[in-house]
Amino acid sequence: MLVNKLDRKNFMEVKETITEGLKREFKVIISASEIDNRVNERLKEIAPTLQLPGFRPGKVPPALVKKRFGQSLLGEVVEKSVNESSQRALDERELRPATQPNIEVVSFDEGKDLEFNLSVELMPEIKPLDFSAIKLEKLVAEANKKDIDEALLKLAEQHKGSEPIKTKRASKNGDIVVIDFVGSVDGEKFDGGSAEGHHLELGSNQFIPGFEEQLVGKKVGSKLEVKVTFPDNYGQANLSGKAAVFETEIKEIRQATDIKIDDDFAKLFGMEELPALRDALKTQIEQELGQATKARLKRELLDKLEELEPFDVPQSMSDQEYESICRAINANEDNPTSTNLTEKNDDGEGDRPQDANSVPIDEGLSDNDKTEYRQIAERRVRLALVLQEVGRLNNIEVTDEEVQRALFQEVSRYPGQEKQIMELYQKNPQAMASIRAPLYEDKIVEFITEMAEVSEKKITREELLAEPSREKPSKPKTSKSKKAPAKKTAAKKTSAKAAPKKEKK
Repeated sequence: MLVNKLDRKNFMEVKETITEGLKREFKVIISASEIDNRVNERLKEIAPTLQLPGFRPGKVPPALVKKRFGQSLLGEVVEKSVNESSQRALDERELRPATQPNIEVVSFDEGKDLEFNLSVELMPEIKPLDFSAIKLEKLVAEANKKDIDEALLKLAEQHKGSEPIKTKRASKNGDIVVIDFVGSVDGEKFDGGSAEGHHLELGSNQFIPGFEEQLVGKKVGSKLEVKVTFPDNYGQANLSGKAAVFETEIKEIRQATDIKIDDDFAKLFGMEELPALRDALKTQIEQELGQATKARLKRELLDKLEELEPFDVPQSMSDQEYESICRAINANEDNPTSTNLTEKNDDGEGDRPQDANSVPIDEGLSDNDKTEYRQIAERRVRLALVLQEVGRLNNIEVTDEEVQRALFQEVSRYPGQEKQIMELYQKNPQAMASIRAPLYEDKIVEFITEMAEVSEKKITREELLAEPSREKPSKPKTSKSKKAPAKKTAAKKTSAKAAPKKEKK
């Protein structure tokens, strides 16, 4: 290996001190002469560029250069030497780290050898898979007349009109109240907390809990203070868990009117006639069913892959995933069963170790829950490693064009906030990785599925769309593997939410 343009083969000594499963630890010593040589080389590099009072450019005496800049260059050289030596020690032994290696400088003084410890956890050895031996059952459903009729009725319900109530009565659930409101927290107005002439269907749960209930039983002209508390997991951090007051006035009470499902109704959606709208709904339902089929097939494949020959799982990766699950539980996020398996954060960002004085991430969980979530974490990591290895060996990649298309699709989910959400992703490498990760995973799954033995089974739409059972924990699996294939890094998904009000259900 070339080091600072010189081939100094014996500039360092490496001794392996720990070999336990996937764990390796090395004692590395870099000779004092090598450090001194590197410092001198850097001094020679910068000397021609120096300009000091009393000396012509490039004519500063070497002794003065060393006196003025030797210490700062020493620190630079030591850092670079440690990084290069660590990588060389791993490369020479064909070791693939699962996470960022940990380096601890043991001793160093000017004129003496540099000694440091290098500890690392390796990627496991995963044997090549025979995909043709995998048998899968593809569950499919077709869009029928009943499904289309139900979709039409739902569409009509969403677009039904309204008219003022004919009698002077108090509001009730199902009514549409037209309101003006101004929201404040701690006496201060907040962005997005005000509106005029807003149509709100009582009982629709469009607003934060407790808001709509306080408008029931009120008449036109009523002015009231609606007092609510934002949920702890509200999408806007500055409002989460905060008590708010909305100065509200009811301007009008309206009742919903039925809408006739005919050609005129179809024209509301750019269709000339009702059959065209039915065809469009059929296509939409078929796309929904196709995605459900794909998801169910993927789940079955992952279950099959987990049953293959076991191997050791890097403990650090399992710990990170366990912390991620616990964090999701604590934040009342989605259940701990969904995941992008193939790309996990192994650069230390996002999943940092708990501080010694902090509350454990699994505080409050029962022993049974802890055990179950540990097993789920191991399952996820195990499957991620398998998929990564398949992707590496078969040169599966995600193009920038594919990432951009997925990004635009994600941004479109936030109407009116497209620019802000786009900037959020573009400025956050972890967020961009969260776009790429599921694309990469889906490509690998598709690759495996194409070679597997797949049979089809027709089921009903209800059966296909039924909520799948909770992610099953896996029993701990181990092997005696000591070497390692591939590594792929990425980041966690970053959610972007806005709002003064709760999303519609």
